[in-house]
Amino acid sequence: MQRMRAGLIGCGNISSIYFTNLKSSPVVEIVACADMVKERAEERAKEFGIENAFTPEEILKQDDIELIINLTIPAAHASVNLSALAAGKHVYAEKPFAVSLDDGRRTLEKAKEVGKRVGSAPDTFLGAGLETARKAIDEGLIGRPIAASAFMMGAGPESWHPDPEFFYAPGGGPMFDMGPYYLTALTSLLGSMTRVSSSTGIQIPDRKVHTGPKANSSIRVQTPTHLAGTIDFENGAIATLVTSFDIPGGSQLPRIEIYGTEGTLDIPDPNFFDGDVRLKRPGAESYEIVTPVFEPISNERGKGLNEMVSAIHDNRPHRASGELAFHVLEVMHAFQRSSLEGKHVIIESRAGYRQGNVYQ
Repeated sequence: MQRMRAGLIGCGNISSIYFTNLKSSPVVEIVACADMVKERAEERAKEFGIENAFTPEEILKQDDIELIINLTIPAAHASVNLSALAAGKHVYAEKPFAVSLDDGRRTLEKAKEVGKRVGSAPDTFLGAGLETARKAIDEGLIGRPIAASAFMMGAGPESWHPDPEFFYAPGGGPMFDMGPYYLTALTSLLGSMTRVSSSTGIQIPDRKVHTGPKANSSIRVQTPTHLAGTIDFENGAIATLVTSFDIPGGSQLPRIEIYGTEGTLDIPDPNFFDGDVRLKRPGAESYEIVTPVFEPISNERGKGLNEMVSAIHDNRPHRASGELAFHVLEVMHAFQRSSLEGKHVIIESRAGYRQGNVYQ
């Protein structure tokens, strides 16, 4: 199979792992990169042996590039996705899929119009940890899933990120930053979500950057930093989800637990691809480790992109799809809407394609 020629836009922090992992991809070859600051693209091109460095406008004009990898900041995701599709290229983007629901819808509509694929991170649900959990549920190890709990509780990224302002702008916060990992994992395990009820707030409004050239500068928080709510699933399960950047002392709450009529699954951190899945059966004194479905690897970022390109070649749906990402985006918006409006919010979209009983 000839590798699909790809261009990468957005040469910031996250780009390094994509360049590293995709170097050995059997289906994708990064032949060019681009950034608003062209010197940054040139630095990455030199670092990773990439053929060409461009501006974003230049890279979209390259006829030999079939696929765009969009690693820009969240506020730019939709515009770059739409521009790539308009240029006749497939596109795979970092999360979140878009900031606004309208932009997410336009992206899906444009992809359908031009006959190109659109995919989106996170792809951690394709790793050994979450695929093992999914197989355990599919095989009935916990009986019928009836409930779940998920917690992302910690301090904000200003303690380690050199330029963290965008985490506190609209389209940021713990829900839009980390929520996609948790909601995508829950959807992969339990199916589509149908209703949300929540409370949200900005509990620590004043922030300071701790590191880098902007150290000690102030950040004005413009988006909720603590979101707590419940999610109803199409299969009848009910989940509790809390995401927070307002917990400087940390937490011992589980990342994700799935509760069934015949047992409980303890799920590893959905921000990673590996980790033990633990099963607690009724009456058992301790948890047992579920045998992984394949060899765990800690960081496989780009796996969803590889799977999308393979799906294009095989003419089948792909798993880290725009439909799944839009479903998660609608739920994230529903958390804020429910709190603001003081009512349940009904989720209209569905997660789309779910590859059944194949774990890879």
